[in-house]
Amino acid sequence: MNQPTRSKIALVTGAGSGVGLAVANVLLADGFTVVFAGRRLDVLQAAVQAAITDNESHAEAIAVDIRDSASVTALFDQITERYGRLDVLFNNAGVNTPATPFDELTDEQWTNVINTNLNGAFFCARAAFGLMRKQSPQGGRIINNGSISAHVPRPQSAPYTASKHAIGGLTKSIALDGRQYNIACSQIDIGNALTSLSARMTKGVLQANGTIAPEPMMDVRHVADAVRYIAALPLEANVLDMTIMASHMPFVGRG
Repeated sequence: MNQPTRSKIALVTGAGSGVGLAVANVLLADGFTVVFAGRRLDVLQAAVQAAITDNESHAEAIAVDIRDSASVTALFDQITERYGRLDVLFNNAGVNTPATPFDELTDEQWTNVINTNLNGAFFCARAAFGLMRKQSPQGGRIINNGSISAHVPRPQSAPYTASKHAIGGLTKSIALDGRQYNIACSQIDIGNALTSLSARMTKGVLQANGTIAPEPMMDVRHVADAVRYIAALPLEANVLDMTIMASHMPFVGRG
């Protein structure tokens, strides 16, 4: 385990459940002060309460709608006022749609996914970049949740796949533009981590050949450990893109 470093501040979006909650908990255990952010304040507060195990733990819950740039600005205003800096952003919050034939996708389905997964990630990264560029010491780390759909789509998943492919370009742009300010940017592509939302995949999910088949899953703690590794790196080193997946899932050779 990494040595506690209470001076470091981390923000995790979508921290109320699933991957976000697992990552927020390990960063807290590693000594970060962690801001649990998401839309449902009551869920976030419960997560913070469950995570704090001793007087040395520091965490708080802040509600945000990452689809709304004004809401993201308000979140970062609070972080700036309370902590004066941000060292790590885990840009995790995201949504999907049910598998839907391409020509039957609605405007609302497309817009909701793009507004959350792409626009929301951009709003949070932009605000984090601005704070990291201006703070002293300068710099920080942004980790984007890309998903393996950033590389290969599932059937009938155009909005999600498009949003996650775009995250790849966003990550590389941030990594390039952040060089002169000591801002590192990473992308973690996650495949089949077992959470309450993904548990349905153990019962069957649509495959490229049109069949429904269960898929192997991995413990979400492996994802959290991967993110904690990236977060612990000195800013002179970066993992630009990492894929972590259930070993036997149908990703390599999908389709």
